[in-house]
Amino acid sequence: MAKEIERKFLVRDDAWRDGVGKVVRIRQFYLDASADRSVRVRIRDGASAMLTLKFGDHGRERDEFEYAIPIEDAEEMLAFAVGHVIEKTRHHVVHRDRIYEVDVFAGDLAGLVLAELETPEAVADRDLPPWLGREVTGEPPYYNAWMAVNGRPPIA
Repeated sequence: MAKEIERKFLVRDDAWRDGVGKVVRIRQFYLDASADRSVRVRIRDGASAMLTLKFGDHGRERDEFEYAIPIEDAEEMLAFAVGHVIEKTRHHVVHRDRIYEVDVFAGDLAGLVLAELETPEAVADRDLPPWLGREVTGEPPYYNAWMAVNGRPPIA
């Protein structure tokens, strides 16, 4: 079991695009999306798939279990999805030796851009990139599982 420690932010502007490294297209859906747990299937670039179980509320730290599964199984599980399929492009952006994952959403969530920072250490606000907007860590409407079931969050 791994602990997932992450912070989530709205993105203020496109300045992050100057630091983009790896880019991954993601299609994901949920088999369960409750307040304290989720079961997600994520397909990356149409070539690989992962089954992820997360336990805990939508705070900074949750228990996470992740397993590779055959792409064929992932496609078949789509029939059991709750809510909507989420499509996004994930951009890996390095700032001060930390990798920020900037997700640009498509489809019904087009226009939403969120950044995540997964790190076990505390990062002072002064060390965050200037293109980050308001922190939304712990706000359920900005978590993928919530959006899959409830749709678009308010964009502030």
